[in-house]
Amino acid sequence: MLELNYIRSQKEEVLRGLKIRNYTEEDLAIVDNILSLDEARRSTQTELDNNLAESNKLSKAIGGLFKEGKREEAEAMKGQVTVLKAVAKDLEAKNKKAIEQMEELLLAVPNIPHQSVPPGTSSDDNEVYRAWEHPLPELSDQAKPHWELAKEYNIFDLELGVKITGAGFPVFRGQGARLERALINFFLDEASKAGYEEIIPPLMVNEDAARATGQLPDKEGQMYHVEKENFYLIPTAEVPITNIYRDVIVNEKDFPIKLTGYTPCFRREAGSYGAHVRGLNRVHQFDKVEIVQIAHPDSSYEQLNGMLDHVAALLDKLKLPYRILRLCGGDMGFTSALTFDFEVWSAAQKRWLEVSSVSNFQTYQSNRMKVRFKDENKKTRLAHTLNGSALALARIVAALLENNQTADGINIPAVLHRYTGFEKIEK
Repeated sequence: MLELNYIRSQKEEVLRGLKIRNYTEEDLAIVDNILSLDEARRSTQTELDNNLAESNKLSKAIGGLFKEGKREEAEAMKGQVTVLKAVAKDLEAKNKKAIEQMEELLLAVPNIPHQSVPPGTSSDDNEVYRAWEHPLPELSDQAKPHWELAKEYNIFDLELGVKITGAGFPVFRGQGARLERALINFFLDEASKAGYEEIIPPLMVNEDAARATGQLPDKEGQMYHVEKENFYLIPTAEVPITNIYRDVIVNEKDFPIKLTGYTPCFRREAGSYGAHVRGLNRVHQFDKVEIVQIAHPDSSYEQLNGMLDHVAALLDKLKLPYRILRLCGGDMGFTSALTFDFEVWSAAQKRWLEVSSVSNFQTYQSNRMKVRFKDENKKTRLAHTLNGSALALARIVAALLENNQTADGINIPAVLHRYTGFEKIEK
C-alpha cells in the first residue's frame, strides 16, 4: 500500500506511475478521491481535537465551580460538556468512516513503477534487459516435447493427477521424482551459500498475511480458499516468509535480511488451452524455491541486482539458455515497483518459458505489514521488501528434459549428479 504522505507530497509522480500502468483519466480520479478524503479526515480530526480540548477545559472548570459552591453555574457548564461529547461522538464516527473509505481506496492503488519501467500494455511490450548471446540449441526432427518424454520415460503423469485430484496436478515418479528433489536441494544449497537463511513455512496463510503481501484484495481469484477456517493455500513462499517480519521493528545493522524456502505453490491459473499450456507449462501445483530480502531503502536496488545475478548463476550451472526481461507497466504485478522475468529456452517447443520473477516492492508491502527500522537519527522508517523465484521447478524440468534429450536417454546436468545419483534418465 502506498504511503499517504507520499501520495500527498508526490502527487505528480503518483499520476505518472499510474499512467505507466495504463490508468485512464477516469481511473486517475482515485488519487484526488483519496486526497479529498484525507483532507476531510484531517479537518474532522482538527475539529475533534478542538472539541476535546474545550471539553477538558470545561471539565476542569466545573470542578473549581463546585469547590466554590457555584453549583448552578457548574450544572450549566456540565450541559455544555454533554453537548460537546455528543458532537465528539459524531465527529469520531465521521472520522472513522473517512479513514475506512480512504484505506479501501488505498488498497485499490497499485505500486508506483520505478523510473526505469518501460511503458506498454502487455507482455509483448516487455524490454529485453539481458539477451542470450550464444546460439540456441537445436534438436533433431525426432525431438519430442516434455509431455511426450514424460510418458516415454515415466517421469511424471498428468492423467494420474487428474484421477487423484484434477487437471493441473502432476504426479512425479521414479527418476522424475528424484530429479525434482535434486533441483530443490540444489537451489536451497545455492541459496544457503549465498547467505540466505532457510525457512520451512506453513503452506496456508490467514487473511491478514495474504493482505499484507498484496495477494488480497488483488489476487484472491487466483488462490485456493479454505472457507471454513478462512485460510488460503499459498501461491508462493513469498507470502508466509515475508510475513515473518510483519509488525516487526528490525535492527538497521541486520540489513539485508535474506531468507529462502522451498514450498509447493498452489494457483488456480484459469486460462486458455493449447500447446503453450500443455504438460508442465501451466499447472495448479508446482514446486518452487523462493528468495526473499528485507533491505535498507538506500541499498535495495543493489540487492535486487544481486538477486538477478544469483538466479542467472543457477541457470548457467544448469546450462539452460535464458534471457532476462524488464516488465513494462502493463505487465507488472500489482505490488511491484520493478520486476525482471527470467525465461529459459524450450528447444522442443521452440519458445521461451518464464521460470522466475525477481521484484523490488520498495515500501509497498512493508507499509501494509509495518516492517520498520530506526535509522541512525532514531527516525522510524519503512524497510524495502524484495523477492524472487530461484527457481520455479515445473518449467525448469520441462526445459531440462527437452534440451537434453538424446536417442538413448535424457542427460542430467553435471551439477545435479550428486543430488540425483544418476547421470541420465533411461527407459
